Amino acid sequence: MKETKRIGRRSFIKAGASSLVGAAVLPSFLKGKSTGAAPRSGKKENFIYRKLGKTGLELPIVSMGVMNADNPNLVAAALDAGIVHLDTAHGYQRGKNEEMIGQVIKNRDRDSFLIATKIPYPQNRETGMFLPETSVESFQEKFDVSLKRLGLEYVDILYIHGVSARETVFCEPAIKFLEKAKKEGKARFGGFSTHKNEHEVIKAAVESKAYDVILTAYNFKQANRVELQKAIAEAAKAGIGIVAMKTLAGVYWDKEKQNPINTKAALKWALQNENIHTSIPGMTAFDQLEADISVMEALTLTPDERKDLRLDESQTLAGLYCQQCDVCRGQCPKAVDIPTLMRSYMYAYGYRNTGLAQETLSSLEISSLPCSDCTNCSVRCSMGFDVRGKILDIARLKDIPSEFLT
Repeated sequence: MKETKRIGRRSFIKAGASSLVGAAVLPSFLKGKSTGAAPRSGKKENFIYRKLGKTGLELPIVSMGVMNADNPNLVAAALDAGIVHLDTAHGYQRGKNEEMIGQVIKNRDRDSFLIATKIPYPQNRETGMFLPETSVESFQEKFDVSLKRLGLEYVDILYIHGVSARETVFCEPAIKFLEKAKKEGKARFGGFSTHKNEHEVIKAAVESKAYDVILTAYNFKQANRVELQKAIAEAAKAGIGIVAMKTLAGVYWDKEKQNPINTKAALKWALQNENIHTSIPGMTAFDQLEADISVMEALTLTPDERKDLRLDESQTLAGLYCQQCDVCRGQCPKAVDIPTLMRSYMYAYGYRNTGLAQETLSSLEISSLPCSDCTNCSVRCSMGFDVRGKILDIARLKDIPSEFLT
């Protein structure tokens, strides 16, 4: 049978992306080091560690976001280099992400790594509210599948995936599910992830007293970062562990990838906040792993790094990172779900994950040409995005068979 040609980094995005480094080539920090299953022994002298709230866990401030990784050798190298915490989710790579992690960790001592996964819930995408069919049983069914994929009896952190409304923080089925998982010994700690209305849901979590850990978007481009920093400080003071994601703010300033964001500087910016206990930058190549680990050598931003992040400028490039602020909602006469489309666009062009981009698109009831009969777009994005252009670009993914995507 002839091998199926897959549309991925080079054909859909049309950018010169670096291919993953094979197992035969190891980064400098692993040269001469075994990649076997030996447990992590003690702390790394050049690593910075912080306690994850009241959980008692002490982690390097750089952990690994595995969402876009598809190379088990990279995950193994991260663990061998001293990274302890791996973050995945039930839906990443249609479950293959959890399966890959399961293969990497199956011969390692269980106390040498920490695994976090996230369980999705049926929700109204516009409001972020749980739908009536949400139940403890619906969460449990997916969680059991995740445990089987990972080959584990328990995970260290169990998240509700993508909480975006204050009201959902108090959702009884979600809280009961987390409590049940902890009581049965299938999860050590429970929490939720959030990449929208972050400061509001974090403040609600403090009120609820129901969560041990929060995984939140946190980066230098967020319009609500002042309010978010206050909410994070409040949560940390209450003993909630804070994990930062989306620290790289979309990875590139432009779709063509001619102007990359200084990812080391972006990660430094996030980790300068001592209330961020650890971070999960996405890694898909060995050079990214080495660069992210090297951040711990010095968190102070150099003048050049500040310039790269445009921290001292009043105007910045729009970039690929959508704030999910919902300002665009109600502006489109066709009521197109613009925030979800913009998130899909970032997955494709920033993360170079066309498979995840299509999965996100598939949750919407739109055609592959949703803006074709609009000559002028009435939507004005708070970040200055060319909304119509981005929608027309990303919507074409909808008609490509999923087996052709990476």
